[in-house]
Amino acid sequence: MPSCQRVRKGTHVGIAVTVIVPTFNERDNVAELVQRTVAALEGHEAEILFVDDSADDTAAEIGRVAQAAPLPVRVIHREANTGGLGGAVVVGLEAARGDVCVVMDGDLQHPPELIPTMLDRFSAGDVDVVAASRYVGGGDSAGLGTTLRFGVSRASTWLTKAMFPRRLAGATDPMTGFFLVDRTHLHVQALRPQGFKILLEILARTDMRIAEVPMEFSERRSGTSKASLRQGATFIAHLTRLRFGKMSLFALIGLIGALANLGIMWLLTTLGMPYVWAAIIGAEATIVGNFLLQERFVFGDMRGDARGVWARFAASFTFNNVEAALRIPIMVLMVETWHISSVLATAISLVVAFFARFLFHSLFVYAPRRERARAEKAEPATDTAAQRILRAIDAEAMRPGEL
Repeated sequence: MPSCQRVRKGTHVGIAVTVIVPTFNERDNVAELVQRTVAALEGHEAEILFVDDSADDTAAEIGRVAQAAPLPVRVIHREANTGGLGGAVVVGLEAARGDVCVVMDGDLQHPPELIPTMLDRFSAGDVDVVAASRYVGGGDSAGLGTTLRFGVSRASTWLTKAMFPRRLAGATDPMTGFFLVDRTHLHVQALRPQGFKILLEILARTDMRIAEVPMEFSERRSGTSKASLRQGATFIAHLTRLRFGKMSLFALIGLIGALANLGIMWLLTTLGMPYVWAAIIGAEATIVGNFLLQERFVFGDMRGDARGVWARFAASFTFNNVEAALRIPIMVLMVETWHISSVLATAISLVVAFFARFLFHSLFVYAPRRERARAEKAEPATDTAAQRILRAIDAEAMRPGEL
């Protein structure tokens, strides 16, 4: 097939498309998926490429269906499940004949009928990725099923966006498994996927421009969910590898603040001050100290696009005090009801509060301003050596990378 060409919005002929479908024991879905995908791709030069990790006869079923399909249908069966579903997608990206690659699951929760909408949006020529989102206006996540799965999905999305506030600024659903990507703008060999959040890997490692279209996430038709506690642990490990610098620095500063908080509290209680007042003073001192350290070492590269320093301080100070106002009564409850030491109760409450503080600061305090009215500025002052070193540290802390 010829390589992909961008075309005018609303036209289809001439786009070489590969639909990549990773499968795992989803034999019963193959015929319907191919039928619906072929119908969605009418008018396009396209192929369907399955990358199969199944232990059953899914690959044989794909071969059978391929014989009668009006579009080319290929299957790559992997003996080793390297990199999980994300690894299968990378194999598909490398083997695809089209440069416009649509990735979708094989469980029919991703409606193939949405592919033409994704291709139309891509044809506008201003984006490299088009993601099908459950959370953008008109989308629906009912296919997740239980309230627990919905809650886990939303919490994971918030945590992910907090760790990559810039690169995921335009994504409401960065962990969707249904997306279109322009392979010509993607260095496939640089991807190091683990688990099934391959879009996150792509967006975190590149500067690709993204648009979203709403998706109604359907109920699973056949096969079993790939989500599990093990996959959850894999996701957290992968997220840490991608964003090792920012969250770890935030955690380190939080640890320093926690130790300072405990030290202040210990000193004041030793001097006879009631532990509640000691906790309040310790919290106020460390709130200010943490803000100053975070400004320099965690969110330094985001300050230019965020609100002014006093607005950032006011937001940070207010949130931390509200958090402390909620945390300290819980600490009192632990001391009075569970009869544990006040210092231990404070330590437990600080650990729990860490994630809430990180989410708020990354997504709100340092969020880029929507409107930037930047007037012409005078020539900037010459950087000092210390400023250049600190900026380099900031850039390195924000760089996605491997442990």
